[in-house]
Amino acid sequence: MPLNWRAAVSSGIVAGVVATGAQIFLWRVFTDALPHIFYRDARFTAAILLGQSVLPPPATFDWKVIIIATVIHFVISIVYSLILARVLSRIGTVFSLLAGSLYGLLIYTVNMYGATAFFPWFSEARDWITVVTHIVFGISLAGTYKVLSRTHFP
Repeated sequence: MPLNWRAAVSSGIVAGVVATGAQIFLWRVFTDALPHIFYRDARFTAAILLGQSVLPPPATFDWKVIIIATVIHFVISIVYSLILARVLSRIGTVFSLLAGSLYGLLIYTVNMYGATAFFPWFSEARDWITVVTHIVFGISLAGTYKVLSRTHFP
C-alpha cells in the first residue's frame, strides 16, 4: 500500500495532541509541578527558534513562547509521522503498533540525547514521564495512521 500523505500529516497532529495530553495527565498525577513544568518545556521548545533568551526562570506563561512551541511541536510531529508512515504503509496493524512503540523510544533517544548536542537544555526533561509520552506518541501515531489510511482519507 502506498504512503497516504493526508493520513500521515493528520496522524502527526493527532499523535502530538494525544502525547501532550498524556504528558499533562502524568505530570498532574505523579508530580506537583504543573503548570511550571509545562511552561518550562514550552520554553525549551521555543528556544529552538527564539534562542536561549527565553529559557531563564521563572517559567511563566508567555503567549509568544506557547505559540512558537506549539508550531515547532506540530511540525516535528508531522515530520516524524511522515517518516514512520513509510514503514506503516507496508505492515499490518499489530506490527504497526509495535513499530510505533519502538519508534517512540527511538524518538525519545534522538530528542533527549541527540538534540542535546545542539540544544543542551533538553537534558533537564529526561525522565520516565517523557519516555512514556514518546511511546504514547509512537503508538497513537501508528494506530491513527492505520485507521485513517484505510477509511477516512483516500
